[in-house]
Amino acid sequence: MKTYRYAAAVVALLLASHPLRSLAQVEGEHIAVNGSHTVAAIQDTETAAQHDARMGWWREARFGMFIHWGLYSIPAGTWNGKQIPSIGEWIMNRATIPVSDYKALAPQFNPTAFSAHDIVALAKSAGMKYIVITAKHHDGFAMFDSKADPFNIVAATPFHRDPIRELAEECRKQGVKLGFYYSQDQDWTAPGGAAYKTGDHNLPTHHWDPAQDGDFAAYLHSKAIPQLKELLTNYGDFPVVIWFDTPTPDMTPALAGEIVALLNQYPKLIWNNRLGGGYKGDTETPEQYIPAQGYPGRDWEACMTMNDTWGYKSYDTNFKSTETLLRNLIDIASKGGNYLLNIGPDSKGNVPPAEIERLRQVGKWLAVNGEAIYDTHSTLFGSEAGSFSTTEKTEDGKPKFIPAWNWRSTTAADKIYIELFTWPGASFHLDTLPRSVHGAYLLADKSKKPLKITKTATGIDVALPSHALDPIATVLVLNTR
Repeated sequence: MKTYRYAAAVVALLLASHPLRSLAQVEGEHIAVNGSHTVAAIQDTETAAQHDARMGWWREARFGMFIHWGLYSIPAGTWNGKQIPSIGEWIMNRATIPVSDYKALAPQFNPTAFSAHDIVALAKSAGMKYIVITAKHHDGFAMFDSKADPFNIVAATPFHRDPIRELAEECRKQGVKLGFYYSQDQDWTAPGGAAYKTGDHNLPTHHWDPAQDGDFAAYLHSKAIPQLKELLTNYGDFPVVIWFDTPTPDMTPALAGEIVALLNQYPKLIWNNRLGGGYKGDTETPEQYIPAQGYPGRDWEACMTMNDTWGYKSYDTNFKSTETLLRNLIDIASKGGNYLLNIGPDSKGNVPPAEIERLRQVGKWLAVNGEAIYDTHSTLFGSEAGSFSTTEKTEDGKPKFIPAWNWRSTTAADKIYIELFTWPGASFHLDTLPRSVHGAYLLADKSKKPLKITKTATGIDVALPSHALDPIATVLVLNTR
């Protein structure tokens, strides 16, 4: 797994002693939370019914678009003629670029090919129901018109346009919801902003340029919180989501509480578990992996890339197949989660053709089979996803999960959907049934021709045609009581 956001460590020692550790809620890790806050969050005070109502649209959506786009698309993974390891948006940190040199990229940023209409239309054609875009990543550059800090796309570039506003307008026109990613903790160009350790970036700040030095609380009060206020007030009914990232020990419960006090003014807002300060947020955020059994009792969203980077890198062509992307979506939905799939536009605003191609292919499948994904619930079975090995162990000594890729299942009130990856032949057998089944057909069959059901001692056999209707996943629908 290739990902480079830190998991939210609760002590500075963890950050210092594991400098190459993956970044974010990576496999086998859980972001620390606590239930006692000076400033109570909405998750602490709302009823279960209120929470379900607030999360309703998000749970129905199942599929969203992540957009990582900013100044880092100009170097596109290369600095001073050298290809920089790691992901594209981390190039300032990984290449130890001085603040003044990085800020000098802004006058070069003129993404005239950017089309909010086309990006929202692409999301719709892919079957995505919401978009989350990087309003500010760790480099500190704001992709919106900010009066709080001049290092932004309107004030500091020849583009002089606010792509966030244009996306908001297009999302309203095309019926897609819009959320904002905001790096609240790390900011590598603002004095006092936090940074994670790379190479010889040493304690206590992990900074590599004196221009980064300052007081974290002052940064939060002068830049981060004012910009969050701008994002929450300047774009009408958006954002519907705030997506935080990479909290450090600098984000104390008290400072996080100041942000929560702001978020509480927007009672419909959904925000994730990466704020810091012990707040659990609304969603778990596994990055670049799908948890073996989801997060029972918690909403969760797997964020993943199509290649090996989030921000654009000109030479990263290691794109996953449409089959992998689509089966990821099905796997995630079968475990009750959402799939936030990334695109990384280049410095002109163009979405890489390979990403467009794959999204449109996923959309074609969803146009036929979306009923088995949207507004569904997790599997009533479970063993079809795989099992924990009795012999193989993970790095931390726990049993290793061995996935199986024959089929998955999602559910609705009166239906069980079986997404068949491997065609079983003349019939599909279920050993046990959690509901009474009274009919079956293939979702891609426009005639919905009934399939013969034969009851066995404990389960059923469903007669199937000789060949799958779709080479990636054919959906068998079981009508249930």
